[in-house]
Amino acid sequence: MNAGVPQSVQDLIVSFRYNDIASLKELFATHGDDLAGIIMEAVRTTEPDPAFLEEVQRLCRENNTVFILDEMITGFRVDLQGAQHLYNLNPDLATFGKGVANGFSVSILTGKRDIMEQGGLHHDKEKLFLLSNTHGAENCGLAAAMATLKVYQENDVVSHLYAQGAKLREGIQALAEKHHLTGYVGTLGLDCNLVYYTRDPDGQPSQVFRTLFLQELIKRGILAPSLIVSYTHTDDVINQTLESFDGAMGVYARAFEDGVEEFLVGRPVQPVFRRFNGVV
Repeated sequence: MNAGVPQSVQDLIVSFRYNDIASLKELFATHGDDLAGIIMEAVRTTEPDPAFLEEVQRLCRENNTVFILDEMITGFRVDLQGAQHLYNLNPDLATFGKGVANGFSVSILTGKRDIMEQGGLHHDKEKLFLLSNTHGAENCGLAAAMATLKVYQENDVVSHLYAQGAKLREGIQALAEKHHLTGYVGTLGLDCNLVYYTRDPDGQPSQVFRTLFLQELIKRGILAPSLIVSYTHTDDVINQTLESFDGAMGVYARAFEDGVEEFLVGRPVQPVFRRFNGVV
């Protein structure tokens, strides 16, 4: 959403396509030294192609461009040391948050010493950036972060996330086959960070059918805008979720035959990230 962002700022930002290294090479060929930094998530719902991330990093090094990883989601979920460890990367800067303090407000900026010291105290040069925040002296969040990291280290939380997510993915796949909905309801992403898709009889993404599915899950005691598991999700929770998916898929399949309007109560939900509030 660009509303309110001055055109002069928009003109400073260019983009490339994930898993399309040629599009990044084109940016470097076009803008060269004007590219100050490349900012990206290592992985979301689509896994990186072999050598894609390594090639992004290599191009940044080759062109003296800062390589920045957004680890707000991947950090402490795909790997205790972040996606950079999982994919053998060495970014110049990386950001972490969310899971680091289990709900308390803590965010982390990490980076190589030569960059971080540009905003530090151990030099007499003009600072290139300022590290400051309103609640800098608040220490409850830091205590929560220390306790959370201890739990991660002592209980191998990340392996639990992968294991429970795999059970969900495999169970949903089996249920989709049972209800003849393979390709219409399914999961995307790594097992530790799953989302699910809902498609209409033509195989197209559908907010109407997603609303129906959410409605039927809620009727069965499950609120599931996504399938991102946590350390509290036991086998019983996974089984309860799959039971609800089984019932919801039964209604979903009937809606394919009789029409979604026969089963949907109320208006369809809208995507959170949308430019306009009107019905789409």
